[in-house]
Amino acid sequence: MQMNKLKKLAVLSLLFWGQWSFAQTPAVIRIASPDLTAGSKHAGGGVVDVLYSKRWIEKEFSKENIKVEWYFFKGAGPAINEAFANQQLDFAFLGDLPPIIGKAGGLDTQLLAPISRGISNYLAVRPELNVKTLSDIKGKRVGLLRGTADELSFVAALNSQGLSSKDVRVVNLDFNAVNAALVAKKIDASWGPARFFALRDKGIVKLPVSSRQLKGAGSSQGVFLGSQQFIQKYPKETQRVVNQVVNGLHWLSQEENRIAQIALFFTQSSYPASVYAQELHGVNLKFLYSPLFDQYYLNQLQQKINLAQSQGLIRKPIDQKSWVNASFVNQALQNLKLQQYWTPTANYDYLKK
Repeated sequence: MQMNKLKKLAVLSLLFWGQWSFAQTPAVIRIASPDLTAGSKHAGGGVVDVLYSKRWIEKEFSKENIKVEWYFFKGAGPAINEAFANQQLDFAFLGDLPPIIGKAGGLDTQLLAPISRGISNYLAVRPELNVKTLSDIKGKRVGLLRGTADELSFVAALNSQGLSSKDVRVVNLDFNAVNAALVAKKIDASWGPARFFALRDKGIVKLPVSSRQLKGAGSSQGVFLGSQQFIQKYPKETQRVVNQVVNGLHWLSQEENRIAQIALFFTQSSYPASVYAQELHGVNLKFLYSPLFDQYYLNQLQQKINLAQSQGLIRKPIDQKSWVNASFVNQALQNLKLQQYWTPTANYDYLKK
């Protein structure tokens, strides 16, 4: 009798721990990115396109039958923040301003890995306008999607020249609407990354100023962030996701993959391949795609936090030290034996070496 009771207790114990273990495995992992495509496929640029097209995260979790769901938002950062607030997402790839706005607004997120830095931005202007410097756009209509990295990088560029957003008339438009408004001459200018090369090549805009000419002022950076709730509940799965993010950044950082990534971005976004070829020409890929929370990245992040607060984009200060969680990316570097692959930097180091 005693032996039967012990057997029953053992079976019940196994059932309990089995159920507990199962409960600690997520049924689905939900990942978001702004949708930057000009075609029918989804595109997020950079490591998003690598992971989405190669399905490395899906393969990582396939044996456990954990689903990976991707969400691409035309509304970019503001829409992704709303989805986080509604507990509809676990992770996201974003530019720098939306996470800052979300964190200051009460979203319980953690920054898990840098995904890009020093991204060049350009002033796109209708060609008939006599604009050669940022000062020449005073009073002009500038199309931007508010609440995105484009807006904050534009303000940073203006500030570097002694100007502010009050010196121009900002028109709130999404990425595709900006292009249409420039063609229809409903706005005079815009500010953003290399996607404007396609309009320039068609003679729709000229690009008289870039963040490169401003020694990095007005450049932007990207980050991979996660919901604190998911991270605390599923730390092992979070680590495995970050492993694949770092794996993707390693692929992008390799010189032998320069042409392959240009082809990938063209395939996903439907923007001309020349856009990416020109943007990556002479660029230090290891700097651009470094996942290190080094001095340069942290300084830039703090500057953007300070700038967002001074511009009234956020009201509450953010404690960067408690927001940045470098433990997962550091562990990923060890797991992938990449501890020495990227070199920490303190300064703008965009050009190829």
